[in-house]
Amino acid sequence: MLLGTIVYAVINSVILALTAIGFNLTFGISGVANFAYGAFYILAAFATWILMNSLGLPYLLSAVLSILFSAFLGAVMYRLVLLRVRGQVLSEVIATFGIGLAILELFRYLGFVGIEYSLPVFIDESFLIGGVYVDMQRILIVLCSVALIILLWVFIHHTSMGLAFRGIAQDERTALTFGMDADWIATLSVSLGAGLAAIAATIIVPLGTISVGQGYDVLLNALAVSIIGGLGSTGGVIVASFLVGFAQRFTDSYIGSHWTLIVSLVAILLVLVIKPSGLYGKQKELEERI
Repeated sequence: MLLGTIVYAVINSVILALTAIGFNLTFGISGVANFAYGAFYILAAFATWILMNSLGLPYLLSAVLSILFSAFLGAVMYRLVLLRVRGQVLSEVIATFGIGLAILELFRYLGFVGIEYSLPVFIDESFLIGGVYVDMQRILIVLCSVALIILLWVFIHHTSMGLAFRGIAQDERTALTFGMDADWIATLSVSLGAGLAAIAATIIVPLGTISVGQGYDVLLNALAVSIIGGLGSTGGVIVASFLVGFAQRFTDSYIGSHWTLIVSLVAILLVLVIKPSGLYGKQKELEERI
């Protein structure tokens, strides 16, 4: 049982990292805490389901279109809403949370509730790993997550756009003197974050069913991992994902599944009390991180 718990704790940690990386990247580049992040996750899942079941499109094409659509809506949200309240942190939080709430509750209002809303797994097969059966979908999640993180690192460090992202994130005023458009970079960062949320959804959602409540869980987990690791720190997010992922899995196995959500909340409170900037965060004040 212990080995099985460890194996699934690793998988759970990777899933947390995958769901949080987009939220953390957006904040690290633009300073925008996108509280509509969970809504974009669910939006992509439902969009993929609609394209498959209403238009008869293949799964892969539906997923790609949903990812592009989510990224587009992220850019639209920034240009139409966030651009007008840029720099007003509380207004940004309220605006994004309100948009996310509207998206999620719209799906509930339209009747997208029930076990029939689900996405198919890529490969319906299981493998024996160290005496523990693991389905291929979870193995693909691990492989895709590792590949995505590597691609993001290459993009940020070895492309002109990625270097522009880093320049804005490190010193916006200096970057502006070199002709960089901060609002355009911020638009792209919010769009990229929404797209990453959609990628996570199309890979992770096949493990279960699509539900509106998942949007709130995804946002909470992304916040927990990002705050614990330090908002804006990719390495911190990865470390925090494993800390929270193992804590959740061991809590689920040895205490009870209803306590797993409490683990994330308690972890956030402890970090805010002991080290408000997070494990690897550079921010000094609490209000700078929300």
